[in-house]
Amino acid sequence: WKMNKDVFETADLINGLKKSVTAKNVEVIVCPPFTSLVVAQQLLKGSTIKLGAQDVSVHDDGAYTGEVSVTMLKSVGCEYVIVGHSERRQYFQESNELINQKAKKVLVASMRVIICVGETLEEREKEITDKVITAQIKGVLAGLSESDLERVIIAYEPVWAIGTGKNATSRQAEYVHQLIRKLIGQLYSWNVAEKIIIQYGGSVKPENAKELLSQADIDGALVGGACLKADSFAGIISPV
Repeated sequence: WKMNKDVFETADLINGLKKSVTAKNVEVIVCPPFTSLVVAQQLLKGSTIKLGAQDVSVHDDGAYTGEVSVTMLKSVGCEYVIVGHSERRQYFQESNELINQKAKKVLVASMRVIICVGETLEEREKEITDKVITAQIKGVLAGLSESDLERVIIAYEPVWAIGTGKNATSRQAEYVHQLIRKLIGQLYSWNVAEKIIIQYGGSVKPENAKELLSQADIDGALVGGACLKADSFAGIISPV
């Protein structure tokens, strides 16, 4: 949800999602702001919709004003945590090393982690997408075991397609998803690579979701702006 929705708006959206998101063959996760997590958790009880957080601290507790620990997230019912979103990389200068540390915190807490990777427009125009994605994947997965990867979701989000209304073509997205899967096969095993969920994120909307999600290596979507309205979000899920 990025930095959108206060607790009252959260309640309205969650109630709308429970009515409109009815697909049973899809795993649905919502990631509200920290301030809305308790309200979301209460309203999602009895629902198939899972709860996640948008970020986490690398610290367990202590004098880190403004930070939120993995224990805090788990205590309010979060099962998933997003780390390494491009906006965290861009605005808060988060490195692959820091993202890797955050991912490990989530996994140690027996939660699932959604790790984001993606190239900027400048990097794509320089034709170094493969190099950038390879470095990011190796960096964020450093030290993780095959069993760890059973609770890891990779989200490929080309930075140039986030919030711009411009999405990667299905061919462009599928190419990078194949690259990521092959790389995980080389780093771990093909068995791990086949099982891992790799999502596409970047201006996903009802109009392009079906084509993107029909690609062989695209297993799901990390949805931004289009998930802020129940009918729009449901429109993305329903074609699956």
